[in-house]
Amino acid sequence: MVTVKSAAERIGKEEKPFIALELTGDIELVQSQTTGRFYATVRRCSISSTFDLETAKQFIGKQLPGNIVRVESEPYEFVIPQTGEEITLSHSWVYMPEEPTYHEQKKIEPVKRDRETEEFMNEVKNSVR
Repeated sequence: MVTVKSAAERIGKEEKPFIALELTGDIELVQSQTTGRFYATVRRCSISSTFDLETAKQFIGKQLPGNIVRVESEPYEFVIPQTGEEITLSHSWVYMPEEPTYHEQKKIEPVKRDRETEEFMNEVKNSVR
């Protein structure tokens, strides 16, 4: 499950404003590569929406089925807000729904008609003409 943490207006690539939802995952314990000690963190990502800001804010706190997963990307520079250190990353975090989206769902096969139904449908078509 992921939780809607916040909603904000952002400016897109074409200078058009849109509303983004910030999503957070569950708490995770991660071991530091430098100290070996564990620390608590959450995965975060944002998704665009079709909502206005007022509507989007109503969803803060709502839980959605799915996970935030790591995907590889082109390398980019990132500044760690707490330290100011600039690092190069080659991944990002994206929301992955638990259930298949509309486009991923299996297409429904057309119903096969038996001979009687086919004859009836032909009669109906012919009577309408």
